[in-house]
Amino acid sequence: MAKLWQKSGKKLHPLVEKYTVATDDVFDVLLMPFDITVCKTHAKGLKQIGILTARELKSLLDALAQLEQDCKEGAVRITKADEDSHTVIENYLVKKLGAVGKKIHTGRSRNEVIVAMRLYMKDALGQSRKQCLHLAREFLDMADEHKNIPMAGYSHTQQAMLSSIGHYFSAFAESMLDDSDVLHLAKMHLDKSPLGSAAGFGVSLPLDRVYTAKELGFGSIQINSLYCQNSRGKFESLYMEALAQVMLTLGRFANDMLLFTSQEFDFFLIDDSLVTGSSIMPHKRNLDAMEILRGNVSVVIANQLMVKDIAKNLLSGYNRDGQLMKKPIFESTQIVLDSLKIVELILKGLTPKTDRIIANIRMGIFTADIANDLVSKKGVPFRDAYRQAADTDVGNINLMANIASKKSLGAPGNLGLKLLRKRVSKLSI
Repeated sequence: MAKLWQKSGKKLHPLVEKYTVATDDVFDVLLMPFDITVCKTHAKGLKQIGILTARELKSLLDALAQLEQDCKEGAVRITKADEDSHTVIENYLVKKLGAVGKKIHTGRSRNEVIVAMRLYMKDALGQSRKQCLHLAREFLDMADEHKNIPMAGYSHTQQAMLSSIGHYFSAFAESMLDDSDVLHLAKMHLDKSPLGSAAGFGVSLPLDRVYTAKELGFGSIQINSLYCQNSRGKFESLYMEALAQVMLTLGRFANDMLLFTSQEFDFFLIDDSLVTGSSIMPHKRNLDAMEILRGNVSVVIANQLMVKDIAKNLLSGYNRDGQLMKKPIFESTQIVLDSLKIVELILKGLTPKTDRIIANIRMGIFTADIANDLVSKKGVPFRDAYRQAADTDVGNINLMANIASKKSLGAPGNLGLKLLRKRVSKLSI
C-alpha cells in the first residue's frame, strides 16, 4: 500500500514501520468515520475555492459515502502498511476515482488528525453526558422509592449520624449531575475547529476555515495554526479529566456496594444475574463487576496522567509522540461508557434489606442530636452540651422522627429531590 509521504521506491524498514505505526492500525478504525466526515467537509471547501469541480466533488462525496457504509459493516481494515486512516481513505479514493482521488489532501496534512480526534471526543462527551443524566434519574428514583428507610451514615468508616437510603442515593444523583456539567464544559472547550491549519503553519490556498468549521458542527475555530498543534495534549487532557470525574463518582458507588453487600454488612440484596461465584467455594456470591469498575477508576486516572506526560514539554508544532495518546483516550472512553451502563444495571438489581439496615444502627450515633437539643432547648453552650451528650443514655429513638428533624436543605429530612429532578430536566433540554 502506497504511503502518502513516500517519494521514492525505497521501502521503509519493516521494524521501523511496525514500531512507528504501533496501535494506529487498531485505533484508527474507530477514528475512520470521523476522518471520513472531515474529508467530505474539506472536499466541499475545495469546491468553494475552485480546486474541485462540481462533478469531482460529487464523485468524491459518493465514494466517501460508500466507504463510510463499508466501515459500518466492518468491511474496512487498516494494516501496518497503511499506517493510518488518512492513507486508507486516500488510497481508496485513488483506486476508485483515479486522479480525482489524489486531490483529497490538497491543503491538508496528516497532522490534522486532531480534527477527527476532536470530533470523536465531542461525540463521546455527548454520549457520556446523556448516560450520566439517565443514571442521575435512576439514582433519584431509588432515592424517592426508599427515602423513608433509615440508614446509618458513615464518617471515618465508622457510624456517624442517622441518614437514610434516600439520602444516600440522592448524593450520587447530584454527583452525576455535576459530572454531566463537567462533560458539557469540556465539550464546549473542545468545540473549536483546527481544520485548515494543515501541518501547523497554514497553506497558500484561501481555505474558508469558518465555512468548514460550521459544516463540521464546530462552534468556532482555533485561529492560530501553530496553536492547533500545540493544543494537542491540552485538549485531550481536559477531555480525560472529564472522564475521570465520572469514574470517581462511579468508583465510590462500586466500593460502597462491595462493602454494603458483604456478609458483614448485608444491607442490600443483589440479583443473582449480576454476581459471579467461586470455583472452589460454593457459597460465594461475588460482585465482580464492581471490583472491575473500582480498578478501572485507576486505569482512567493513569491514562489521564499518560496523556499529560506525553504532551508535556514538546517543541512547538507537530510531534509524533501525540500518536500515543490515542490508546489511553479510546480505552478510557469505552471504560466510562461501559461503567455507566453497568452501574445502571446494578442499581436496578439492588434491593435494600430494611430490617437488617435498621438493626445495624448503633445508638451512639444520636449523641450529636442530644447535644444540639441541649443547645436549642436549654441554652447550654455547645462544647458543654457536647460533653454532656457523650455521657447521656440515649434511650429509645424514633428513627423516622429523627430523620424528619433534619430539615436543612439536602439533609435526610429535606432531600430536595424536586430541585434535583428539575435540574435533570433542565440539563436534558
